[in-house]
Formats: sequence, C-alpha cells, structure tokens
Amino acid sequence: MESFIQDWGYIALALYSFGGGMVALAIAGVLSFNGDLNIYISIIVAVVANIAGDQFLFYMARNNKTQARNIMGKYEKFVGKTENMMVRFGSFAIVLQKYIYGIKTLIPIIIGLTDYNTKRFLFWNILGAIIWGVIVGVVSYTLGNIVLTYLAQIKEYAIGILIVLILVIGYFLNKR
Repeated sequence: MESFIQDWGYIALALYSFGGGMVALAIAGVLSFNGDLNIYISIIVAVVANIAGDQFLFYMARNNKTQARNIMGKYEKFVGKTENMMVRFGSFAIVLQKYIYGIKTLIPIIIGLTDYNTKRFLFWNILGAIIWGVIVGVVSYTLGNIVLTYLAQIKEYAIGILIVLILVIGYFLNKR
C-alpha cells in the first residue's frame, strides 16, 4: 500500500486539487506525517493544481459565456450566495472561496462571466491557493499523529465507518 501511495499519491492529489482539493490535501498531510509523502511536495502540488483549476474555470466562463450561464442556471441557490459574498468581501472572496464547499467552483465561473480584470483574478487566485495550501497542509500534518492514533484504535471498524462516511457524503452531495 505504501508504494501505491508513493507512486500515485501526488497524481491523485493534483487531480483532486484541480477541482477543490481540501480533503485530498488533508489526507496528504496525514500521510506526510506518517512518512508516506513529503508535506512540502504535497503543498506545492495541491497549490499549483488548485490555481490551474480555478484559472481553467475562469477562462472557460470568460470564453464560453453562454455555456457557463447555462451551467450557473442549475445552481441558482449557490449563485446568489456567491454574488453576496463577492459584494461583501470583494476580491478577498477569491481567497475565502477556497474553504467553502459548494461555492469553491462557482466563484471562478461567476467572475469569468463579468468584466473582472484577468490579472487581478490571477493575483488573488495565487495568493488564495498559497494561503489555503499552507494552512490545510500544515494543520493536517500537525494533526497527523492524532488522526493516525485515532485510526489505529478504530481499525477493526474502519471499513464500516468508511462505507457510512461515503454514503453520508453522497447523500449530502445529491441533496444539493
């Protein structure tokens, strides 16, 4: 299992971070504490992929406004929250969105539909991803001992807990 994590862990982290990545980076932090991955490489991979993902969404919306508006129509509830967040926090919303599930992928699209300055978006996206990566990576690495100790204690129940967790997450994702 360790060689699988070492061989594929960074690739999985990059792919997951392209579209979000908080859970993947938290797992990578714990695995780094355990010695399976390197925390510095994990943070760099997650940050670069996260920047690339948000830039992709921004440019997709900027260059395909009709298609992006159609996508946004499905998420009216989140669009309103996202617009309120942009009005309230301005450009700093690009930093904050890294931590908010459900809005994280919408802000780059919504901003891409506006006349928001491309270089300003890139600046705030890079800043937000670096802050996000360092905070999530360092906190998860620091809590690695606690997480691993807890997991060792519940090892015999792990598969059942994992199945329940997947079902609960799936329920809430489908509910939205």
